[in-house]
Amino acid sequence: MPGMSTGLEANNPTVVSAFRSALVTQGLVVLLVLVLAGTVWVLLRMLRLSRGAASQAGAQPASPPFAFPEPAARRLLRIAFGALWIFDGVLQGQPKMPLGMGPDVIKPTAAASPAWVQHLDNALVTVWSYHPIAAATAAVWIQIGIGVWLLAAPRGNWSRLAGLASVLWGLCVWAFGEAFGGIFAPGLTWLFGAPGAAVFYCVAGGLVALPESAWTTPRTGRVVLRGMGAFFIGMAVLQAWPGRGFWQGQIRPGAASGRLTAMIREMSETPQPHFISSSLSSFEGFVAAHGWGVNLFVVIALAAIGTTFVTVRPAIVRAGVIAGCVLCLADWILVEDFGFFGGVGTDPNSMIPTALVFVAGYLAIARVPVLAGEAAANGSVQPAGARPWRQRLWADPAYAFRSLAALAALAITGVGAVPMAVAATEPRAEAIIAEAVDGTPDAIDLAATPFTLVDQHDRPVSLAALRGKTVALTFLDDVCTSDCPVIAQEFRQADGMLGADARRVELVAVNANPLYLAPDYLTAFDRQQDLESMPNWLYLTGSLAQLKRVWGAYGAIVEYSPGGAMIAHSESADVIDPSGRIRYFLNTDPGPATEASESSFAVTLADTLKRVVRAS
Repeated sequence: MPGMSTGLEANNPTVVSAFRSALVTQGLVVLLVLVLAGTVWVLLRMLRLSRGAASQAGAQPASPPFAFPEPAARRLLRIAFGALWIFDGVLQGQPKMPLGMGPDVIKPTAAASPAWVQHLDNALVTVWSYHPIAAATAAVWIQIGIGVWLLAAPRGNWSRLAGLASVLWGLCVWAFGEAFGGIFAPGLTWLFGAPGAAVFYCVAGGLVALPESAWTTPRTGRVVLRGMGAFFIGMAVLQAWPGRGFWQGQIRPGAASGRLTAMIREMSETPQPHFISSSLSSFEGFVAAHGWGVNLFVVIALAAIGTTFVTVRPAIVRAGVIAGCVLCLADWILVEDFGFFGGVGTDPNSMIPTALVFVAGYLAIARVPVLAGEAAANGSVQPAGARPWRQRLWADPAYAFRSLAALAALAITGVGAVPMAVAATEPRAEAIIAEAVDGTPDAIDLAATPFTLVDQHDRPVSLAALRGKTVALTFLDDVCTSDCPVIAQEFRQADGMLGADARRVELVAVNANPLYLAPDYLTAFDRQQDLESMPNWLYLTGSLAQLKRVWGAYGAIVEYSPGGAMIAHSESADVIDPSGRIRYFLNTDPGPATEASESSFAVTLADTLKRVVRAS
């Protein structure tokens, strides 16, 4: 019955089950990739050991692969952001992600941004809503793959490529998933995560991708610290700007709350452990009572921390780093609410990545690596006489491991990215959406009850006259303005998907309105829904007695809804084979009636019709 569907919930069991099944299947592929990489590694070691004695006889001692250990700053960024990418990938595996990512994460994030930002993000929402399983699994494996790559390849070109991959994917997340971190929206503030966590993933990836020579002097650290210092000072100025809602908490009971108070209240309502929500509620009360003082503290703290960074003097920066870590931690807990609760949290938000970047900047000026031996004498970073990669693959076990690990990580990324890339080129939605709304088509085998009615042009049509064609039979109210137009468009889309098979298919609707029986109402409906150009479309009507016989024969329920404002009727379709037997029964309830659900049902109907056509 129309109006009975409440739409698709994010935890719809059909979609959740399909998502988990896809993750398990792709997880087995990932496991196979890891086993293959491990097997190749073992074989390389065995071959190296078997050839070692002969090949190394008379050979010159191998030069060390690097002139200095991995710098502490680079190691921190590589390991920490590798772990964060993996953590983010695991969060993307939450059951609500396929259906919840678009409406609960992407759209709200972009809601306050300009129209062009919303338009850009809507492109991702459209692809995600049409292909929720492929999109959600892609996000899982791409992020896990990048994380594994960063962790497994500590040095050399493979490691630098991992940093570059982090930059590229981070930019995608920043633009599409974070709406550019809200930088184009009003009310921009560091407290809420501006300019977006993905920016710092990109910064970290870019630093990892730098050549080795960039870490042999404090210059890189100074650039990072000055950049972070300017950022913190800029955020302090923005936070102090009057009229943006941050200087007040709540002046009196019942008055409008300040923006920080409102943000904390919103986060406290997120599904999460009670002790966390209660802590947020307590802090909300404190901010409501002392909003001006809290904002003053934040402004001073941001400006002071930024100033220490700009000095780039290790002793002064150290104090700023400690203060910055404390402030970031406080904001992460009390304002951002950790960022990953509620079932649709995609990352731990911006405070942890922010702190990691400025800590790395400090390490880059405080712990500059020392060149060793010949490298220190001639100022080179890489050893003289470095061998081609084929020789290193045999001679250097660490290089072989890094190469295999990087290739395995690329394969893990591809496990999600390739199916998503294929899905993104498909303009039709996945059938799983219609299955989640209406279930799968029921296979049956019943004789179709014959009938004779008149079509929208007042010409007699009988079911017997349609023998030799596959028929999709449904029931539509010719003056309905809610579900019936949606179902009609789904039939229209399905017809466009049939291709050459459309010549062997007849799409038939029977009038489901006991009051408006004349063919003129049917032609008006066809005109409104652009069905007139479909040569295989029939909309049938007749006398009330004739229609009641057809309704009863096919189990259609037609009745007045309470108050008589509209007609309530069954929403279903029968697929009848060319010999006149019903082969499938489909529920046609349009559910949420989104573009994705309409396209998905059209796919299901078209596939069902093709199955019957080709079996005949």
